[in-house]
Amino acid sequence: MKNHLILVFLFLPSLLSIQASERKAFEIPRTEVVSIQDTQSDRQYELYIKLPKGYSEKKDAEYPVIYFTDAVWHMEILSASTEFLLEDVILVGISWQKNIDAKLKEEVGEYVSRFRDYTVIKSSNAEHQAKYQFGQASQHLAFIRNDVFKYVESNYQTDPSNRTYFGYSAGGLFGAYVLLSAPDTFKNYLLGSPSVQGDMTYLTELNSDAQLKSVNLNANVFISHGSLEKELSSHIEEYISLLKNRKDTSLSLRQVVIEGSHQTGFPMTGVRAVTWLSHLIKDKD
Repeated sequence: MKNHLILVFLFLPSLLSIQASERKAFEIPRTEVVSIQDTQSDRQYELYIKLPKGYSEKKDAEYPVIYFTDAVWHMEILSASTEFLLEDVILVGISWQKNIDAKLKEEVGEYVSRFRDYTVIKSSNAEHQAKYQFGQASQHLAFIRNDVFKYVESNYQTDPSNRTYFGYSAGGLFGAYVLLSAPDTFKNYLLGSPSVQGDMTYLTELNSDAQLKSVNLNANVFISHGSLEKELSSHIEEYISLLKNRKDTSLSLRQVVIEGSHQTGFPMTGVRAVTWLSHLIKDKD
């Protein structure tokens, strides 16, 4: 008996080592990654699509969709939040450009295309402008409207009348731009700490153009900033005043201050935004 125990203890470390070496990547359940090209260019992106529980069983159901930029950064918080607060939605995360210049990606990071895709004006610094190509939000918006929507709504059971956008920081700036330039793109806008500083002159002019055309925004807007974002918050307040001054009865606006800085306020922003959205969608149902 003693000899058997000795053998067990001798082999136990090797058995544990074998088990520990059996590793595999974690995947969020019911999530798939789809490659998609911007038909205006050769830019390649990926869509991270998460389907709700029971999706395959509900053949006649049409689901609201939450679209969001910075997909890698935001998928986990939105997946967790909707899992508990808003189960019957489809999540569609839009990646950064995949076939970006390799040298630029290595120097700056895999997220470098967000500087181009989410910004609305060009840089006054010629060197920076040549490097990052700021100010192509309109082209990225066309990609979403013409290619992303077409793919998602042709292949999944969606409700095109109930699209939501979530964006944070530069992604929030992109959403603020879309709301004024093409408000019918989404029904609901979740804008976390939108980086509108430096862009308010452009956004104000854009808003004035929309007013001259008597365009109703017909949207629900959640907009937030961190309690410690003193400088950014003043610009966000200016953007909010711009929206309020439209006196647009088709616009529903919810402003929230999240405890924390630009970085630390993000997780709660995702949770609070989804909570607010869940009430909207459930009230509609």
